[in-house]
Amino acid sequence: MKFGPVPLEQAAGKLLGHNLASPDGRRLFRKGKLITAEDVEKLRQLGRKSVYAAELEPGDVLEDAAALQLANAVSGDGLRLSRAAGGRVNLIATVAGVLRVQVGALRALNSFPGVTLATLPTHQVVRPKEIVATLKIIPYAVPGALISQAEETIAPHRPLIHIDALRPRRVGMILFGSPASRARLQADFEPPLQARIEALGSTAHLTSLITLEEEADELALCELLLQAVAQGYELLILAGETAVQDRYDLAPRAIERAGGCVECVGVPVDPGNLLMLAYLDDIPILGVPGCARSLKTNAIDWVLPRLLVGERLTQADLAALGHGGLLEDTGKRPMPRSRLV
Repeated sequence: MKFGPVPLEQAAGKLLGHNLASPDGRRLFRKGKLITAEDVEKLRQLGRKSVYAAELEPGDVLEDAAALQLANAVSGDGLRLSRAAGGRVNLIATVAGVLRVQVGALRALNSFPGVTLATLPTHQVVRPKEIVATLKIIPYAVPGALISQAEETIAPHRPLIHIDALRPRRVGMILFGSPASRARLQADFEPPLQARIEALGSTAHLTSLITLEEEADELALCELLLQAVAQGYELLILAGETAVQDRYDLAPRAIERAGGCVECVGVPVDPGNLLMLAYLDDIPILGVPGCARSLKTNAIDWVLPRLLVGERLTQADLAALGHGGLLEDTGKRPMPRSRLV
């Protein structure tokens, strides 16, 4: 596509480069308009001798058609496309779920001249009708060869954007603490955890309130975990007076005694550093720290949705959360960050 100043007598049949206003300030012509002979005469009467215009070359694809073609190429499950207008197409969620973006392929696509694709962050929870990405072609047309090359570049990574839908799952909660603290523990942890889980389309059940202080308690927790898995729970959450402090603390030991594996103790997200993730027969077990008492965003909110869509998170996945993992602090913590000055 050629773009630049064009003598008025040569402007008919080309695309107007910019909005043009009449002497009273009102818009006379919209940018991108196909200039007609009548338009040329009006511009001449206004004293114009030239206009900035775009001229298509063989093989060029107009902005709306190019945007639709690329939007179809990047879009996957859980999405629909808006109509194209002004070179823009929106990608809109049709389901509640976790957004997935191939970040490297996204960067590669955005390196093509005139092509821009902006998305919400990968792994973010999205809802139906939410715009999760917008694709905009900058010029009025781009070479068809460029579109083909862009499609070839992202082909190995398709779909570049999709949504893993949330489906209802049974979540069990095991709370542990001294007998005297159990009523307070239940009041502190159960409502916010249930609210989080139900907001993601699943159901939460308090399965047990136990003491976890001695080796015998470790064995009891081991048996409870095995029972919960046998009863069909698809995710288990452990919470108590004290979060898991060490890889060989009672809860990790109980999980391994039951035949499970501990993926990670501690994550680079604050609040929520003391999060634990383990698996027992492919069932995730999430040990949550005290910040689970608050509904403010913390590490739980970054991990829980991904587990509920069936993703098996590894230590490497959790280590990657450090970039952006410094979240708003909560005053309910025993030692807020702001005290460390």
